[in-house]
Amino acid sequence: MQWLILAVAIVAEVIATSALKSSRGFTRLWPSVVVVCCYSTSLYLLSRTLDVLPVGIVYAIWSGSGVALIALVGRFFFKQVLDTAAIVGIAMIVAGVVVLQLFSTSVVH
Repeated sequence: MQWLILAVAIVAEVIATSALKSSRGFTRLWPSVVVVCCYSTSLYLLSRTLDVLPVGIVYAIWSGSGVALIALVGRFFFKQVLDTAAIVGIAMIVAGVVVLQLFSTSVVH
């Protein structure tokens, strides 16, 4: 259940970050409302996972997954092109999250 909560926290954070770009510095009302609501939801859910899972592991997965997903959102919704170095770097972040999940004894499954 904690992993599902973490996944929802990650998605909420990605939505908030996407809306942050659309808010144009908090000058547009509805994207700004989405930012505040989704960041609040994300941080609340993130805090709930810390009751069971180690903070270092949770934060690594939350931030790493968020980086990878927001890069995809930037590519497909904002037409931001990533160069090879950016793609390799993001792939390394994803690989790190996979290594944590599969091989770390610090992760509670």
